[in-house]
Amino acid sequence: MNFQVKILLATFLLTVITSIIIIPILKKWKVGQIEREDGPKSHLKKQGTPTMGGIIIIISIAFTTLFSYFYYKSKIPNIANQLLPFCFVTVCFGIIGLIDDFKKLVLKNTEGLKPSYKMLGLLIISVIYVIYLVKGTNLGSETYIPILKIYLPLPIWFYIPYAIFVMLATTNAINLTDGIDGLSSTVCMIIITCLTVIGIIFNITEIAIFGSILCGACLGFLIFNLNPAKVFMGDTGSLLLGGAIAAMSLYLKMPLILLVIAFIPVIETISVMLQVVHFKRTGNRIFKMAPLHHHFELSGWRESQILSAFSIITLILCVIGLNII
Repeated sequence: MNFQVKILLATFLLTVITSIIIIPILKKWKVGQIEREDGPKSHLKKQGTPTMGGIIIIISIAFTTLFSYFYYKSKIPNIANQLLPFCFVTVCFGIIGLIDDFKKLVLKNTEGLKPSYKMLGLLIISVIYVIYLVKGTNLGSETYIPILKIYLPLPIWFYIPYAIFVMLATTNAINLTDGIDGLSSTVCMIIITCLTVIGIIFNITEIAIFGSILCGACLGFLIFNLNPAKVFMGDTGSLLLGGAIAAMSLYLKMPLILLVIAFIPVIETISVMLQVVHFKRTGNRIFKMAPLHHHFELSGWRESQILSAFSIITLILCVIGLNII
């Protein structure tokens, strides 16, 4: 536990320092936010705010994970070896987002990375990680059923596509949640904290360590991401955090708990799906704008109100989640 506190604080400080260095560089390169003309009018003032800030989180997580790996390598090799796959998934998902952000913001290609290419990249990384879970660990293909508190064995032919779907769906959901200052950072930090506590409860040290690293990075980034944001994480950060949450939940054998603790990203995704389907069928909209946080914005809510409400809901649901595992 002592090491986890230290590595959280170290990651926090490293993220703050890295932010102080990187943000001016992003400004110099004019890597600024591009706001949609049909979006909330209040967002137009954010035009030009440095984005692609997820690179800050990548640097912090990669450095402190490697430090933790070498720290545990001579003491408890099994724990050290498990940290690297978490870092691999997280950083690789972030790199895909970085390529997308780079094309849009630096190369001024409004399309960015083609959706099919982006999905292919995420799929390849997901397949590699799931194969690692199946072949490279002794975890098996069980999944934990909350409330019932039982492990349900899944046939391997079902588990693999199921696990891949969890990774892709989680990443997409977190990506949609990233729409107002501090929202994705705060919600993800609470979710990751919950998964970290579950790791501590079940004595899964590698989850506790990596979760602490992620929490430290989110907290450090939040200093610069809260309203009014000095930097946005972009797809670099949102894909990174989505991949990390999915990887942790699968390693814990508890992806179903995400339906509870990650309810905000889930409902954000559902709001987009409902909006698209309903509009195609009727030509009318259910929400003023999707994802859901934009609907509240256009209904007169301030960004700080939405952030507070969504964060409190996530916190309450995480407490519930801890009580049903």
